[in-house]
This record gives sequence, structure tokens and C-alpha cells, in this order.
Amino acid sequence: MIKAIAIDDEPPALQLIETFCSRAEDISLEKTFTNPDEALKYLRKFPVDLLFLDIQMPSVNGIDFYKSVKQDTMVIFTTAFSEYAVEGFNLSAVDYLLKPFTYKRFQQAVAKAVEYYNFKNQQQSEEQKYIFFRADYSLVKIAVADIIYVEGLDDYLKIHLENKTPVVARMTMKTMTEKLPSKDFIRVHRSYIVPLSRINSVRNKTIYIGEEEIPLGSSYEENFVKVFNK
Repeated sequence: MIKAIAIDDEPPALQLIETFCSRAEDISLEKTFTNPDEALKYLRKFPVDLLFLDIQMPSVNGIDFYKSVKQDTMVIFTTAFSEYAVEGFNLSAVDYLLKPFTYKRFQQAVAKAVEYYNFKNQQQSEEQKYIFFRADYSLVKIAVADIIYVEGLDDYLKIHLENKTPVVARMTMKTMTEKLPSKDFIRVHRSYIVPLSRINSVRNKTIYIGEEEIPLGSSYEENFVKVFNK
């Protein structure tokens, strides 16, 4: 279900979007706003997936408003002025609804938002579950949850896995760091990357993961302590 809010200085326009959203299965319209400032305050506390956003409003231009939104939020612009369409699409808008629009046209815009939303979330989900790389002249798929730690060996990496034989791949530590989800893994030494969830304890610049002892490099210590303490 896509969470959305609608912003328009004209209440009848908001009522129409509210009615159309109530008929759409994939959209949950959380709130409507005639005041863009109130909408921005709401978004800071309660991020949503999608904005229905009027462009021509007295207090602020909708395009400028969207540029000020910090979250990665989709937008469907709604306006009576077609000249804004190009600028709207330059901001990677999902769609542009020219008032007055029908429910059928509204459905088409929502379908685009749903398709993009599903694509983004599927992509993120796959990235978090698995990593892919070449080893032994083939493409290897490894479950991120199985990784105990990654060890750098000159031009190769040794990926230590739970209850499985380690996998050796020709890859740099930098490339591996970019492949792994940054919120779950951290580089702790020029030769080691570890999953935060598997760390049992840290003593005297040594990280303990089960029976394994991983050295904590001096140049990585400050960042590790900051992340680990969170």
C-alpha cells in the first residue's frame, strides 16, 4: 500500500483526489493540505511514498515545494496549466495530471506510481538479501545473511560463510564494500569487512565473532566506534 498526501490550495480539488483515492486499492491517502507549510512540517515527521501536488499555489510554487522535500518521495503533479509539464518531468515526476482529470486518467497515473514503487522496493529487497559476483568463471549468488566476515587476500577476497565452504573471488575490498548493504556491514581493517549483527564483543582492538578474532585497524577505529555505539 502506497502512503500519500495531497496538497492543493483549492478544497474542491482535494475532495476530488480524496474521492479517487478511496476508490483506488493501492493508495492510502493519509492527509490533505491547503497550506504547503503545514504539509512540509507533516512530511518531516511522517514521510510518505507519494505526493499529489498542485503546482500553481499562492504561497509557493509546487515545483519549488517538491525541491525542498528531503525524502525520496514520488510526485504526481496536478495543475490547470500545461506549460509546467516539461519542468515537472525534469524533476522525475511519476506523472502530470492536467485539471480537470477523470478517474480513468487518475488510475493511469497511480498505476505508474505503483509500478515504480514495486520496482524500487523489489530492487532494495534483492540487494539486501543477496550479492552476486564472479568466481571460478561463473556468476555466484550468496545470501547476505550467511556472511560471517570478508577477508582480503592481496587481489582476492575470501568470503567466510556460516556452515559453508568459504568462497574466494577476485575482487577488491572497495568493490565488496559497495556491494554489501552499508547499514549492515562495516570495514574494520584494510583486510576485513564484518556484519554488525554478528559481533559478539570488542576488546583491545579485537572484534570477536563467534570464535573468530578480527583485528580493528587504527584508521578504521573512530568510524567503527561511532557506528557500533549506535
